[in-house]
Amino acid sequence: MTKRIYVGNLPYSATEEEVRGLFSPHGDIVSVAMITDRETGRFRGFCFVEMEDDGADAAIAALNDMEMGGRSLRVNEARPREERGGQGGGYRDRGGGRW
Repeated sequence: MTKRIYVGNLPYSATEEEVRGLFSPHGDIVSVAMITDRETGRFRGFCFVEMEDDGADAAIAALNDMEMGGRSLRVNEARPREERGGQGGGYRDRGGGRW
């Protein structure tokens, strides 16, 4: 089985190759997802790494609080994304009333 790892507080100059270099000594990497801003396309300073369970646990233990580019990394098992209320704002007619 695999685990998805959250890697936060990365320098904005970090590359996928650098992240792979940090994690590869701990096990096989399934994927790396560098998160970018939708509007600007710029890296947002965090990513997700997917690895086999044993390698993931070793990487978390070894890399959490490690310094990279003057920043202390935050490395932990990713939590499932919380659901957002997809209703949004704006007018919704609830019926039965006058203005």
